[in-house]
Amino acid sequence: MSSEVPRQISMVAFMQAQNCSNYVGSWRHPATMNDFMEPEYYQRIARTLEDGLFDMAFFDDRLAMPDIYGADHRETVAHGIRAVKLDPTPVLMAMAAVTRKLGLGATCSTTYYEPFHVARLFATLDLMTKGRVAWNVVTSLNDSEAENFGRDAHEEHDLRYDRADEFLEVVMGHWDSWEDGALILDKQGDRFADPQKVHRLDHAGRFYKSRGPFTVPRSRQGNPVILQAGQSGRGMAFAARWAELVFAAYPNLEIGKKQYAHLKGAAEAAGRDPASVKIAPAVKVFVAESEALAREKYEYAGSMGKPIDALALLCEVLNVDFSSRPYEQPFSDEELAAVSWHSLRDQVIRVSGKKNPSVRDFVECSGRGTIKEGPAFIGTPTQVADQMQEWFESCCDGFVLQATSMPGTYEEFVRLVVPELQRRGLYRKAYPGETLRDTLGLERPAARDWRRYS
Repeated sequence: MSSEVPRQISMVAFMQAQNCSNYVGSWRHPATMNDFMEPEYYQRIARTLEDGLFDMAFFDDRLAMPDIYGADHRETVAHGIRAVKLDPTPVLMAMAAVTRKLGLGATCSTTYYEPFHVARLFATLDLMTKGRVAWNVVTSLNDSEAENFGRDAHEEHDLRYDRADEFLEVVMGHWDSWEDGALILDKQGDRFADPQKVHRLDHAGRFYKSRGPFTVPRSRQGNPVILQAGQSGRGMAFAARWAELVFAAYPNLEIGKKQYAHLKGAAEAAGRDPASVKIAPAVKVFVAESEALAREKYEYAGSMGKPIDALALLCEVLNVDFSSRPYEQPFSDEELAAVSWHSLRDQVIRVSGKKNPSVRDFVECSGRGTIKEGPAFIGTPTQVADQMQEWFESCCDGFVLQATSMPGTYEEFVRLVVPELQRRGLYRKAYPGETLRDTLGLERPAARDWRRYS
């Protein structure tokens, strides 16, 4: 009889170190807690997620307020449109202090930080959590972020990914610097470490120079897990080369099947085992003891959204100011080529059926800032589990759960949905090991393994 562990759902909590979840309306929900600037807020959620055997809590991030709409921040501040953005890495450590097995991921930009800094930060976090950390690699979005870092404008889309490829080579190269077993710690013989097992990088490339040697030995999981969410063609190529867990955006099941097959195939073409790349679409869940009550929760959460949310968030991710533009005026080819988020642009073109969509099309077809952005599983625990099982068996390896009230969304999912998934054998009943790689079913990489795919 085979002893192979059956494939099970990976669950990731989509977190923000800010006043709301990724759904802006969540801060207006009466059930959402208001102590988001205190560690207890995040620690409550961390305990719930670990009780529910989630793989990981993952923090999205931006490096600027959404202030492109009207070239002003006042609407953002007045309406709480992701107006507060704490650095996610100290928040991650506050959650680590009250958990033992929960994975913890944070976002850090390859466009506005330096490779050595990111390598040292995440390697240290990984040691301090005993191998539970992941880095979400982003290239950032807009001119507001550029201006916060002393630059006049955000770099062009594909150039950012070219830079990110080299950034990863430098980071991974530094993470390779200390071989396993380099530390000796022989006090009697005055041998702290073996210098033959500690190497200098001496990288000199198109974008970066970084010498080394690195100053942080390898963690028990080898190095942090790499997360990525690129959905454009260039973004998917980047994910196929580097990502171990990909956060996907599936508008529906049929498109999800195509994207899943495409990304798995791209990973294989890059020389990687497709099973080593996990893909998890972002979803919302509204669960209750009856379908009617679950739909009532959905409608009520949707009423928390405001039109200004959509406008501010679209301007943020597209790097375009909609405020003075006629609502029905189509964007020109040149204007569409200049937008920052290619995958969202392509989604709107596909859904609207228009080669040159308008502001109205972007608002109505993207769902940005509303409860309708992305799929929602609605119903009783059995009904929600049915929907999750259908997706899991056809187009994903797990899910990224988006909250619409904090911490209620997570608490309800753990209380109502997790037991039903466990009953079906689709969800773990205990963590399988100590590190995030153990939880995700990923092999511990040896130093320089990544070079096989370069």
